[in-house]
Amino acid sequence: MRAVVLLRGVNVNGVTVRSADLARVLGAAGFSDVRTVLASGNVVLDPATDDAAQLARDVEQALRDGFGYQAWVVVVRPQRLAEIAAAYPFPRDDERFHPYCVFASDAGQLAELAALADPAGGEDLLQLAGDVLYWRVAKGSSTDTPFAKLAAAARWKPVITTRNLRTVEKVLAVASR
Repeated sequence: MRAVVLLRGVNVNGVTVRSADLARVLGAAGFSDVRTVLASGNVVLDPATDDAAQLARDVEQALRDGFGYQAWVVVVRPQRLAEIAAAYPFPRDDERFHPYCVFASDAGQLAELAALADPAGGEDLLQLAGDVLYWRVAKGSSTDTPFAKLAAAARWKPVITTRNLRTVEKVLAVASR
């Protein structure tokens, strides 16, 4: 069964992972039909296990061994990714806003992050939907809003990763092949 693996914190802050190297390392670790999507830590593969938690641990270990950094990933099944993309709750206006999906390896901590966000801030639109937090933010503000600053705190680094909805759709297209 196909799986989507979203890497956290690659190709930023000195952690460089090239797509070809990523595919090679994961292939050598025993994963099959490894496909990378864009250069932002998105992988579609066929795992040896259907256990998402075990898959995450196995991929994280392969990344630590292959690239020498503290790796964190979120595993999503393609069907769930399709549901997430289809359920984006805010009007799409790609000229003015970035549509994001915030994924987490721990839904409880994602709920905690959402609860800490200030809904009165006005700049961010947020909606928690179980294992995903939908976020819409004005272009040019995705690192400056109250939620962006909250989500960037070190305590969330091992748990969350954010993808633009357009990236999610591109990953889904590869996962659906």
